[in-house]
Amino acid sequence: MAGITRFSIAKKDIITFLENNPLKVFSSHDIATILDKHRNEWRLTQSMTTEKFIDELLSKTKLQALTFPFLKTTLKRYVYGSAPLYELVQGLKPKAYLSHYTALYLHQLTEQIPKTIYVTFEQSPKEIEKTVLKQKDIETAFSKPQRSSNNLAVYEGVTISLLNGKCTHNEGIMTMEHQKEGTLHVTNIERTLIDIAVRPAYSGGIGEVLKAYENARENVSVNKLNAMLGRLDFTYPYHQAIGFYMEKAGYRDSLLNLLKKREFQYDFYLTYAMQETEYSETWQLYYPKGF
Repeated sequence: MAGITRFSIAKKDIITFLENNPLKVFSSHDIATILDKHRNEWRLTQSMTTEKFIDELLSKTKLQALTFPFLKTTLKRYVYGSAPLYELVQGLKPKAYLSHYTALYLHQLTEQIPKTIYVTFEQSPKEIEKTVLKQKDIETAFSKPQRSSNNLAVYEGVTISLLNGKCTHNEGIMTMEHQKEGTLHVTNIERTLIDIAVRPAYSGGIGEVLKAYENARENVSVNKLNAMLGRLDFTYPYHQAIGFYMEKAGYRDSLLNLLKKREFQYDFYLTYAMQETEYSETWQLYYPKGF
């Protein structure tokens, strides 16, 4: 009872803290950290556990609990008042960011309004032994459909795709102040163009990818993209696909030459599971016939 009374006494200060906090989406760990940091200031007893504190917040403030039933796990998040959809989704994982088709939309590189929100969180750093790539391995991998994440949840009629990406130490992630969606963490234009070439199925397909390259032509730094591509250190030679998109999108020869200076050791593929193909000698790349 004492705990409830002390919460009531501190309620005004707690609400002021939550209303002024730039973070509007919380995990239970976030709330536990808040309680631990402010317990003495708010004169809450040790008997006020995180669970009890959350119950008090839910019943006596604007905090609400939201559940996201993904295939692999069900995530619960707490929102104070309300949060824009994209800001809410990126709060599902620590240091998550919006990517692929969602990033295309936010950077106004597509005229479509995607029905799926792609949010990426990165794996922990780990030592990965570099694979010795062989031509037959590339051919086998790209003869099959692209593997797609089934870690999906539906929220208010929108599909959320939670992607567990390789550790890049958040290479090319920027903060965007969006008029409707709030403060967002999203791949910048250069990182977005790389990601959509790597995973076209998360980006509306190769037709949408090409349009994005066309729309980005005046705003992208190819020097920056090329340097980033080196730091990302992919096993596959994605520079061949990226160069092909840029050539089709009308980029200057001087910019294409930045990618042509990279190693061309293998024949590569624009996308997965192609039936009839044509071949670009310039980029040593197979692409769908008629594309």
